[in-house]
Amino acid sequence: MALLSPYSKIPEPNAATILLIENDEKFQSKLADAIVQREKDANVNVRLACRLPLPVEKSETRPRVDLVVFIVNLLCERSFQVVENSLSYLRSDFFLGKVCFMVTGARCGTLAQERLLSVKKLAASHQCPVICAEHQTEDGVNMAASRLLTILKVSAGLSPIATTALYLSTLTRCTVPPELEED
Repeated sequence: MALLSPYSKIPEPNAATILLIENDEKFQSKLADAIVQREKDANVNVRLACRLPLPVEKSETRPRVDLVVFIVNLLCERSFQVVENSLSYLRSDFFLGKVCFMVTGARCGTLAQERLLSVKKLAASHQCPVICAEHQTEDGVNMAASRLLTILKVSAGLSPIATTALYLSTLTRCTVPPELEED
């Protein structure tokens, strides 16, 4: 079983592919639609998966993946477990700016706080950003799509050189209310 690598295929000009991995497909589908609708300048391919590894039989026709987004629903323990298990199927070179974590349900109580802390620790151990998203409103989905598109353009090399790491860090900062933050 081959590990997923970002450099195993040649990139297509003015194109980028994002892989959304989530156990529950409702938010994943909404987010995919919002990403495709928002992007007008580049050809953005959105691929959906419930977990890694991806099927081997379609690997030749699969486009190069420029960004992997692990979506974790903090209200579902299985969601976090799927992410933990899937991480081992990525080659280490993916963690050089081509992976991020997106969490939903961060405002839903003590259990969500504990899981958010676990996701933050997991992301920190892989040097990956964590993005919090509101998955229950259209505005929240659109904001998440916008942030992911910006990150995707940087990771795929489609962003102008003027995009700095500092600017990118403001987009990837977890926007959880201060009362949910833990040091």
